[in-house]
Amino acid sequence: MSSTAVADLGRNLFGSPITPRVPTNTIIEAMVAASEGVSDLVLSPGRPPQVERYGHLEPVDITGLGMLGPADTAALASDLLGDNELGLRTLKDQGACDLSYAIPERYRFRVNIFRQRGTFAIVMRLIADRIATLDELGLPRVLSDIITLKNGIVLVTGPTGSGKSTTLAAMIDGINESRAEHIVTIEDPIEFLHRHKRGTVHQRELHSDTPTFAAALRSALRQAPKVILVGEMRDRETIEIALTAAETGHLVLSSLHTIDASKTVDRIIGSFDLADQERIRARFASCFQYVISQRLLPRREGGRMAIVEVLKSTMRTREYVEKGEKEGRSLLDAMQDGDIDGMQTFDGELEKLVRSSTISPSTAYLHATNPSNLRVALADVPDEDSLIIR
Repeated sequence: MSSTAVADLGRNLFGSPITPRVPTNTIIEAMVAASEGVSDLVLSPGRPPQVERYGHLEPVDITGLGMLGPADTAALASDLLGDNELGLRTLKDQGACDLSYAIPERYRFRVNIFRQRGTFAIVMRLIADRIATLDELGLPRVLSDIITLKNGIVLVTGPTGSGKSTTLAAMIDGINESRAEHIVTIEDPIEFLHRHKRGTVHQRELHSDTPTFAAALRSALRQAPKVILVGEMRDRETIEIALTAAETGHLVLSSLHTIDASKTVDRIIGSFDLADQERIRARFASCFQYVISQRLLPRREGGRMAIVEVLKSTMRTREYVEKGEKEGRSLLDAMQDGDIDGMQTFDGELEKLVRSSTISPSTAYLHATNPSNLRVALADVPDEDSLIIR
Protein backbone atom coordinates (compact mmCIF):
# COMPACT_ATOMS: atom_id res chain seq x y z
CA MET A 1 0.00 0.00 0.00
CA SER A 2 1.35 3.44 -0.92
CA SER A 3 2.07 6.09 1.72
CA THR A 4 -0.91 8.06 0.39
CA ALA A 5 -3.20 5.05 0.81
CA VAL A 6 -1.91 4.50 4.37
CA ALA A 7 -2.59 8.16 5.18
CA ASP A 8 -6.10 7.81 3.74
CA LEU A 9 -6.68 4.75 5.92
CA GLY A 10 -5.59 6.75 8.98
CA ARG A 11 -7.94 9.62 8.10
CA ASN A 12 -10.75 7.13 7.58
CA LEU A 13 -10.19 5.80 11.10
CA PHE A 14 -9.43 8.95 13.06
CA GLY A 15 -10.89 11.76 10.95
CA SER A 16 -8.89 14.65 9.54
CA PRO A 17 -5.28 14.86 10.77
CA ILE A 18 -5.18 15.99 14.39
CA THR A 19 -2.28 16.76 16.69
CA PRO A 20 -2.34 15.85 20.39
CA ARG A 21 -2.74 18.90 22.67
CA VAL A 22 0.47 17.79 24.42
CA PRO A 23 3.13 15.84 22.48
CA THR A 24 2.65 12.10 22.81
CA ASN A 25 6.11 11.38 24.20
CA THR A 26 5.75 14.20 26.74
CA ILE A 27 2.53 12.61 28.01
CA ILE A 28 4.11 9.15 28.17
CA GLU A 29 7.22 10.33 30.01
CA ALA A 30 5.15 12.30 32.54
CA MET A 31 2.96 9.27 33.23
CA VAL A 32 5.90 6.90 33.75
CA ALA A 33 7.61 9.44 36.03
CA ALA A 34 4.45 10.04 38.09
CA SER A 35 5.40 7.45 40.72
CA GLU A 36 7.42 4.29 41.29
CA GLY A 37 5.96 0.92 40.39
CA VAL A 38 4.04 2.00 37.27
CA SER A 39 3.15 -1.03 35.14
CA ASP A 40 0.54 0.28 32.68
CA LEU A 41 -0.59 3.58 31.17
CA VAL A 42 -4.34 3.92 30.54
CA LEU A 43 -5.73 6.60 28.21
CA SER A 44 -9.52 6.69 28.04
CA PRO A 45 -12.08 9.34 27.02
CA GLY A 46 -13.82 10.94 29.99
CA ARG A 47 -10.91 10.28 32.36
CA PRO A 48 -7.57 11.96 32.98
CA PRO A 49 -4.46 9.98 32.02
CA GLN A 50 -4.10 7.11 34.48
CA VAL A 51 -1.31 4.77 35.51
CA GLU A 52 -1.70 1.35 37.06
CA ARG A 53 0.52 0.98 40.11
CA TYR A 54 0.54 -2.27 42.09
CA GLY A 55 -2.85 -3.20 40.67
CA HIS A 56 -4.63 0.14 41.27
CA LEU A 57 -5.34 3.02 38.87
CA GLU A 58 -4.09 6.49 39.80
CA PRO A 59 -4.77 9.74 37.85
CA VAL A 60 -1.84 11.79 36.56
CA ASP A 61 -2.05 15.59 36.29
CA ILE A 62 -0.39 16.74 33.06
CA THR A 63 -0.18 20.46 32.37
CA GLY A 64 -2.22 21.46 29.34
CA LEU A 65 -4.12 18.18 29.12
CA GLY A 66 -6.62 17.59 31.95
CA MET A 67 -9.57 15.34 31.15
CA LEU A 68 -9.17 13.36 27.94
CA GLY A 69 -11.80 13.63 25.24
CA PRO A 70 -12.48 11.40 22.22
CA ALA A 71 -10.37 13.68 20.01
CA ASP A 72 -7.43 13.35 22.44
CA THR A 73 -7.35 9.56 22.44
CA ALA A 74 -7.92 9.46 18.66
CA ALA A 75 -4.95 11.82 18.18
CA LEU A 76 -2.76 9.75 20.49
CA ALA A 77 -3.79 6.50 18.78
CA SER A 78 -3.03 8.02 15.38
CA ASP A 79 0.36 9.23 16.63
CA LEU A 80 1.28 5.84 18.14
CA LEU A 81 0.31 3.98 14.97
CA GLY A 82 1.98 6.41 12.58
CA ASP A 83 2.30 4.70 9.17
CA ASN A 84 1.85 1.19 10.60
CA GLU A 85 -0.36 -0.13 7.81
CA LEU A 86 -0.99 -3.50 9.44
CA GLY A 87 -1.96 -1.92 12.76
CA LEU A 88 -4.31 0.53 11.06
CA ARG A 89 -5.91 -2.23 9.00
CA THR A 90 -6.31 -4.53 12.02
CA LEU A 91 -7.84 -1.72 14.10
CA LYS A 92 -10.29 -0.93 11.29
CA ASP A 93 -11.28 -4.55 10.63
CA GLN A 94 -11.15 -6.05 14.13
CA GLY A 95 -11.64 -3.07 16.44
CA ALA A 96 -8.32 -3.56 18.27
CA CYS A 97 -4.64 -3.92 17.46
CA ASP A 98 -1.36 -4.69 19.22
CA LEU A 99 1.93 -2.98 18.55
CA SER A 100 5.21 -2.10 20.20
CA TYR A 101 6.27 1.50 20.80
CA ALA A 102 9.57 2.94 21.97
CA ILE A 103 10.99 6.24 23.07
CA PRO A 104 14.61 5.62 22.07
CA GLU A 105 17.05 5.24 24.96
CA ARG A 106 14.15 5.69 27.40
CA TYR A 107 11.17 3.33 27.37
CA ARG A 108 9.56 0.46 25.47
CA PHE A 109 5.87 -0.46 25.57
CA ARG A 110 3.47 -3.16 24.45
CA VAL A 111 0.45 -1.21 23.22
CA ASN A 112 -3.17 -2.17 22.66
CA ILE A 113 -5.46 0.33 20.93
CA PHE A 114 -9.17 -0.52 20.84
CA ARG A 115 -12.59 0.90 20.06
CA GLN A 116 -15.11 1.40 22.85
CA ARG A 117 -18.44 3.27 22.66
CA GLY A 118 -17.45 4.63 19.27
CA THR A 119 -14.19 6.14 20.59
CA PHE A 120 -10.62 4.93 21.01
CA ALA A 121 -8.88 3.86 24.22
CA ILE A 122 -5.25 2.91 24.75
CA VAL A 123 -3.43 0.69 27.24
CA MET A 124 0.38 0.69 27.25
CA ARG A 125 2.32 -1.95 29.20
CA LEU A 126 5.73 -0.64 30.32
CA ILE A 127 8.53 -3.08 29.50
CA ALA A 128 11.53 -3.15 31.80
CA ASP A 129 14.71 -1.69 30.29
CA ARG A 130 16.75 -4.70 31.39
CA ILE A 131 15.96 -8.38 31.63
CA ALA A 132 15.85 -9.58 35.22
CA THR A 133 17.26 -12.95 36.22
CA LEU A 134 15.11 -15.72 37.63
CA ASP A 135 16.67 -15.07 41.06
CA GLU A 136 15.90 -11.35 40.84
CA LEU A 137 12.30 -12.19 40.03
CA GLY A 138 12.11 -14.29 43.19
CA LEU A 139 11.16 -17.43 41.27
CA PRO A 140 11.80 -20.96 42.61
CA ARG A 141 15.39 -22.17 42.23
CA VAL A 142 14.25 -25.29 40.40
CA LEU A 143 13.42 -23.11 37.40
CA SER A 144 17.13 -22.45 36.85
CA ASP A 145 17.28 -26.08 35.66
CA ILE A 146 15.32 -24.99 32.58
CA ILE A 147 18.36 -23.05 31.36
CA THR A 148 20.26 -26.36 31.07
CA LEU A 149 17.53 -28.27 29.19
CA LYS A 150 18.32 -29.39 25.64
CA ASN A 151 14.87 -30.41 24.41
CA GLY A 152 11.20 -30.65 25.31
CA ILE A 153 8.45 -28.12 26.03
CA VAL A 154 8.33 -25.58 28.86
CA LEU A 155 5.07 -23.66 29.31
CA VAL A 156 4.56 -20.53 31.41
CA THR A 157 0.88 -19.86 32.06
CA GLY A 158 -1.34 -17.39 33.86
CA PRO A 159 -3.78 -14.54 33.25
CA THR A 160 -2.88 -11.40 31.32
CA GLY A 161 -0.47 -9.25 33.31
CA SER A 162 0.82 -12.04 35.54
CA GLY A 163 4.43 -11.74 34.36
CA LYS A 164 4.62 -14.58 31.82
CA SER A 165 6.63 -12.57 29.29
CA THR A 166 9.05 -11.42 32.00
CA THR A 167 9.66 -14.99 33.16
CA LEU A 168 10.16 -16.27 29.61
CA ALA A 169 12.57 -13.41 28.86
CA ALA A 170 14.60 -14.32 31.96
CA MET A 171 14.83 -17.93 30.77
CA ILE A 172 15.90 -16.95 27.25
CA ASP A 173 18.47 -14.51 28.63
CA GLY A 174 19.87 -17.20 30.93
CA ILE A 175 20.27 -19.56 27.97
CA ASN A 176 21.76 -16.76 25.88
CA GLU A 177 24.38 -16.02 28.55
CA SER A 178 25.37 -19.63 29.19
CA ARG A 179 25.16 -21.42 25.84
CA ALA A 180 26.66 -20.67 22.42
CA GLU A 181 23.49 -21.68 20.57
CA HIS A 182 21.05 -20.29 18.02
CA ILE A 183 17.81 -19.00 19.59
CA VAL A 184 14.73 -17.94 17.61
CA THR A 185 11.83 -16.07 19.22
CA ILE A 186 8.39 -15.50 17.66
CA GLU A 187 6.49 -12.74 19.48
CA ASP A 188 3.37 -10.56 19.24
CA PRO A 189 4.74 -7.93 19.62
CA ILE A 190 8.44 -8.08 20.50
CA GLU A 191 8.77 -6.85 24.07
CA PHE A 192 12.21 -7.47 25.58
CA LEU A 193 15.13 -6.90 23.23
CA HIS A 194 17.71 -9.69 23.45
CA ARG A 195 21.29 -8.81 22.53
CA HIS A 196 23.66 -11.45 21.21
CA LYS A 197 25.73 -12.86 24.09
CA ARG A 198 27.18 -16.38 23.99
CA GLY A 199 24.15 -17.30 21.98
CA THR A 200 22.81 -15.72 18.78
CA VAL A 201 19.22 -14.53 19.11
CA HIS A 202 16.88 -13.77 16.22
CA GLN A 203 13.55 -12.17 17.17
CA ARG A 204 10.61 -12.30 14.76
CA GLU A 205 7.48 -10.21 15.25
CA LEU A 206 4.05 -11.44 14.24
CA HIS A 207 2.58 -9.68 11.19
CA SER A 208 5.68 -7.58 10.40
CA ASP A 209 8.13 -10.51 10.09
CA THR A 210 5.74 -13.44 9.79
CA PRO A 211 1.96 -13.85 9.24
CA THR A 212 1.28 -16.42 12.00
CA PHE A 213 2.93 -18.24 14.90
CA ALA A 214 2.45 -21.52 13.06
CA ALA A 215 4.13 -20.29 9.88
CA ALA A 216 7.09 -18.89 11.80
CA LEU A 217 7.42 -22.04 13.88
CA ARG A 218 7.38 -24.22 10.78
CA SER A 219 10.10 -22.03 9.24
CA ALA A 220 12.12 -22.15 12.45
CA LEU A 221 12.56 -25.89 12.04
CA ARG A 222 14.61 -25.07 8.93
CA GLN A 223 16.63 -22.30 10.61
CA ALA A 224 18.74 -24.62 12.78
CA PRO A 225 17.86 -23.20 16.21
CA LYS A 226 18.45 -25.15 19.39
CA VAL A 227 15.90 -23.06 21.34
CA ILE A 228 12.58 -21.66 20.10
CA LEU A 229 10.34 -19.23 21.96
CA VAL A 230 6.73 -19.09 20.77
CA GLY A 231 4.98 -16.10 22.33
CA GLU A 232 1.69 -17.95 22.76
CA MET A 233 0.15 -21.33 21.91
CA ARG A 234 -2.94 -19.90 20.23
CA ASP A 235 -4.22 -22.71 18.02
CA ARG A 236 -4.04 -26.40 17.25
CA GLU A 237 -1.59 -26.00 14.37
CA THR A 238 0.90 -24.09 16.53
CA ILE A 239 0.63 -26.69 19.31
CA GLU A 240 1.19 -29.58 16.90
CA ILE A 241 4.27 -28.01 15.30
CA ALA A 242 5.64 -27.16 18.76
CA LEU A 243 5.26 -30.83 19.76
CA THR A 244 7.10 -31.87 16.60
CA ALA A 245 9.90 -29.41 17.36
CA ALA A 246 10.25 -30.72 20.91
CA GLU A 247 10.24 -34.32 19.67
CA THR A 248 13.03 -33.57 17.17
CA GLY A 249 15.50 -32.25 19.72
CA HIS A 250 14.55 -28.59 20.17
CA LEU A 251 13.79 -26.80 23.43
CA VAL A 252 10.46 -24.97 22.98
CA LEU A 253 9.28 -22.32 25.42
CA SER A 254 5.81 -20.80 25.20
CA SER A 255 2.86 -19.38 27.14
CA LEU A 256 -0.84 -20.05 27.58
CA HIS A 257 -3.65 -18.08 29.23
CA THR A 258 -4.62 -20.79 31.73
CA ILE A 259 -4.98 -20.55 35.50
CA ASP A 260 -3.02 -23.59 36.68
CA ALA A 261 -1.04 -26.63 35.55
CA SER A 262 -4.00 -29.00 35.33
CA LYS A 263 -6.06 -26.56 33.23
CA THR A 264 -3.04 -26.09 30.96
CA VAL A 265 -2.96 -29.79 30.12
CA ASP A 266 -6.73 -29.71 29.54
CA ARG A 267 -6.33 -26.75 27.16
CA ILE A 268 -3.58 -28.46 25.16
CA ILE A 269 -5.50 -31.73 24.81
CA GLY A 270 -8.86 -29.99 24.29
CA SER A 271 -7.52 -28.07 21.28
CA PHE A 272 -7.71 -31.31 19.27
CA ASP A 273 -10.62 -33.38 18.02
CA LEU A 274 -11.74 -36.19 20.31
CA ALA A 275 -10.32 -38.82 17.96
CA ASP A 276 -6.85 -37.24 18.23
CA GLN A 277 -6.75 -36.56 21.95
CA GLU A 278 -5.28 -39.88 23.07
CA ARG A 279 -2.43 -39.45 20.57
CA ILE A 280 -1.78 -35.86 21.71
CA ARG A 281 -1.83 -36.93 25.38
CA ALA A 282 0.92 -39.42 24.68
CA ARG A 283 2.98 -36.92 22.70
CA PHE A 284 2.65 -34.14 25.25
CA ALA A 285 3.38 -36.51 28.14
CA SER A 286 6.59 -37.63 26.48
CA CYS A 287 8.00 -34.18 25.72
CA PHE A 288 6.81 -31.68 28.33
CA GLN A 289 9.46 -30.66 30.84
CA TYR A 290 7.76 -28.03 33.02
CA VAL A 291 4.44 -26.25 33.32
CA ILE A 292 4.86 -23.10 35.39
CA SER A 293 1.72 -21.17 36.35
CA GLN A 294 1.91 -17.64 37.76
CA ARG A 295 -0.33 -15.25 39.66
CA LEU A 296 0.47 -11.74 40.88
CA LEU A 297 -0.80 -10.74 44.31
CA PRO A 298 -0.31 -7.80 46.66
CA ARG A 299 2.19 -7.93 49.53
CA ARG A 300 1.00 -6.94 52.99
CA GLU A 301 3.57 -4.11 53.08
CA GLY A 302 2.88 -2.83 49.56
CA GLY A 303 3.87 -3.80 46.05
CA ARG A 304 3.13 -7.06 44.29
CA MET A 305 4.82 -10.43 44.04
CA ALA A 306 4.57 -13.46 41.80
CA ILE A 307 3.39 -16.75 43.25
CA VAL A 308 4.22 -19.83 41.21
CA GLU A 309 2.89 -23.35 40.77
CA VAL A 310 5.41 -25.81 39.33
CA LEU A 311 4.60 -29.07 37.53
CA LYS A 312 7.69 -31.04 36.55
CA SER A 313 7.98 -34.01 34.24
CA THR A 314 8.44 -37.18 36.31
CA MET A 315 7.38 -40.77 35.78
CA ARG A 316 4.27 -40.08 37.86
CA THR A 317 3.23 -36.80 36.20
CA ARG A 318 3.85 -38.17 32.71
CA GLU A 319 1.57 -41.10 33.52
CA TYR A 320 -1.19 -38.79 34.77
CA VAL A 321 -0.94 -36.61 31.65
CA GLU A 322 -0.99 -39.60 29.30
CA LYS A 323 -3.74 -41.59 30.99
CA GLY A 324 -5.79 -38.70 32.35
CA GLU A 325 -6.46 -37.61 35.92
CA LYS A 326 -8.66 -39.60 38.28
CA GLU A 327 -9.68 -39.41 41.93
CA GLY A 328 -6.49 -39.69 43.97
CA ARG A 329 -4.37 -39.63 40.80
CA SER A 330 -4.36 -35.94 39.89
CA LEU A 331 -1.58 -33.58 38.89
CA LEU A 332 -2.40 -31.56 42.00
CA ASP A 333 -1.73 -34.66 44.14
CA ALA A 334 1.57 -35.21 42.34
CA MET A 335 2.63 -31.59 42.89
CA GLN A 336 1.68 -31.72 46.57
CA ASP A 337 3.85 -34.82 46.98
CA GLY A 338 6.64 -33.55 44.71
CA ASP A 339 8.68 -31.29 47.01
CA ILE A 340 11.81 -33.37 46.48
CA ASP A 341 11.52 -32.77 42.70
CA GLY A 342 10.97 -29.03 43.14
CA MET A 343 7.22 -29.09 42.52
CA GLN A 344 4.84 -26.81 44.41
CA THR A 345 1.20 -25.73 44.36
CA PHE A 346 -0.42 -22.31 44.58
CA ASP A 347 -2.24 -23.08 47.82
CA GLY A 348 0.83 -24.59 49.47
CA GLU A 349 2.82 -21.44 48.67
CA LEU A 350 -0.04 -19.19 49.82
CA GLU A 351 -0.09 -20.94 53.18
CA LYS A 352 3.66 -20.33 53.60
CA LEU A 353 3.28 -16.66 52.69
CA VAL A 354 0.45 -16.13 55.19
CA ARG A 355 2.42 -17.83 57.96
CA SER A 356 5.43 -15.61 57.20
CA SER A 357 3.14 -12.55 57.26
CA THR A 358 4.12 -11.66 53.68
CA ILE A 359 0.48 -11.58 52.56
CA SER A 360 -2.82 -11.34 54.43
CA PRO A 361 -5.17 -14.32 54.80
CA SER A 362 -7.86 -12.46 52.82
CA THR A 363 -5.42 -12.04 49.90
CA ALA A 364 -4.54 -15.74 50.09
CA TYR A 365 -8.19 -16.84 49.99
CA LEU A 366 -8.90 -14.50 47.06
CA HIS A 367 -6.09 -16.05 44.97
CA ALA A 368 -6.34 -19.67 46.14
CA THR A 369 -7.19 -22.57 43.86
CA ASN A 370 -9.30 -24.10 46.64
CA PRO A 371 -10.14 -21.39 49.23
CA SER A 372 -12.10 -23.78 51.46
CA ASN A 373 -9.19 -26.19 51.84
CA LEU A 374 -6.80 -23.30 52.46
CA ARG A 375 -9.06 -21.97 55.24
CA VAL A 376 -8.86 -25.35 56.93
CA ALA A 377 -5.06 -25.40 56.60
CA LEU A 378 -4.90 -21.90 58.13
CA ALA A 379 -7.46 -22.55 60.88
CA ASP A 380 -4.80 -21.93 63.54
CA VAL A 381 -3.84 -18.52 62.14
CA PRO A 382 -5.35 -15.57 64.10
CA ASP A 383 -7.64 -13.05 62.51
CA GLU A 384 -5.53 -10.90 60.17
CA ASP A 385 -6.15 -7.73 62.18
CA SER A 386 -4.27 -9.36 65.05
CA LEU A 387 -1.91 -11.51 63.00
CA ILE A 388 1.66 -11.11 64.25
CA ILE A 389 4.18 -13.72 63.19
CA ARG A 390 7.37 -13.71 65.22
